This record gives sequence, structure tokens and C-alpha cells, in this order.
Amino acid sequence: MTTATPELLTVPEVMQRLNVGRTKVYDLIRTHRLVSIKVDGCRRIPTDAVRTFITGQIGEAA
Repeated sequence: MTTATPELLTVPEVMQRLNVGRTKVYDLIRTHRLVSIKVDGCRRIPTDAVRTFITGQIGEAA
């Protein structure tokens, strides 16, 4: 059985992927540096948004 990567991530999942705290994830969302949506009042972040954010950070560092 294979497990597919979910299309939408929770804030704790993004915290783990980026190795940052909860406040930082919400700050990135608030400042529109990380795209998110609300699903029944729960904040979800598309996996592509996390990849885009990481790619942008690498580009800024270069």
C-alpha cells in the first residue's frame, strides 16, 4: 500500500516541514508569503504553496 502526499497540509505539518514554530507559520500566512485557505474554519496550506515558498527563499538567498 502506498501513501500519497496530501494536497493540503495542516499548520503543524508545515511547522515540521519548515522547522519553524506555529507563530512563524501564521506570520507567513498573514504577510501573504505563504498561501493558505480555510476549510470549515481550519487553516490549510497547499503542498505547492510550501514548495513555492521554499523555492522563493532559495532564490532570495542566492
